[in-house]
Amino acid sequence: MSQTTPKTQPEPPVQVPKPILYTGRFLQAISTSLAAKYAKRLFVMPIKHKMPKREFHMDNASEQTLMRVPEIEKDVLVYSYGESDKKILLAHGWSGRGTQLVKIADHFVKLGYQTISFDATSHGKLKGNQSSLLEFITSIHELDKQYGPFEFAIGHSLGGMSLLKAIHDGMKVKKLVTIGAADMISDIISHFIKALTLKPIVATKMKAILDELYGGDIDELSASVVAKKVTIPTLVVHDKDDSDVDVSCAHSIHKALPNGNIHLTKGLGHRRILGNKKVIQKVEEFLL
Repeated sequence: MSQTTPKTQPEPPVQVPKPILYTGRFLQAISTSLAAKYAKRLFVMPIKHKMPKREFHMDNASEQTLMRVPEIEKDVLVYSYGESDKKILLAHGWSGRGTQLVKIADHFVKLGYQTISFDATSHGKLKGNQSSLLEFITSIHELDKQYGPFEFAIGHSLGGMSLLKAIHDGMKVKKLVTIGAADMISDIISHFIKALTLKPIVATKMKAILDELYGGDIDELSASVVAKKVTIPTLVVHDKDDSDVDVSCAHSIHKALPNGNIHLTKGLGHRRILGNKKVIQKVEEFLL
């Protein structure tokens, strides 16, 4: 296990707007089942953030193409960045966008690679207000068909979880890097319900809704569950001060991987870690 310790303050946790909290509590007072349905609706609605200036050059320099994903009848926006036959697939996390891993993309383009990234369904520049882990995974399989093969894959947060499942299901890459990936779906739901200041019973009922939509136990998609059959070399990167995804997730995923390595940082949080030079150098050392 290796570690990066920068001299920076960790990111503050994301704050839930008060009107959302008040609505959830009001519905909970009437019916926990109603509150669970409300929470599920929020759970599948990504927040679209304004693209920061540091990503403008990648946005301007990349070739952008709408790609249809037939299985879900939705589009994703594909960013082809750099020119090379050697390709790396980059997958952003929930409420992210295809240019979010810009520092990583820049680094590997300079090393002679092309990066393929994407705005997942209802993310980034795309219209719509609903997405899901399953749509991420299905989109990655379609990207592999249309833009692959990829030498390596790097995924942040939900993107890391999605790549683990895609590789579990047969996608071929030489090595994988996950950054800030979460683990058990039921834990993600509990964390989400806690952030909404709702009762644990709401989490239980919300999971039941998602299980029904999935057609089974949605925890089957959890990172540490699918990681058991991901045999390629995999680097699990996580920050000890990540307030969005607890570092225990990294340890669980690492433990489940047959061929895993772990690199922990401190003081970078959930998103700043993506641009840290020492982290990017560690990723390069692992992949190359």
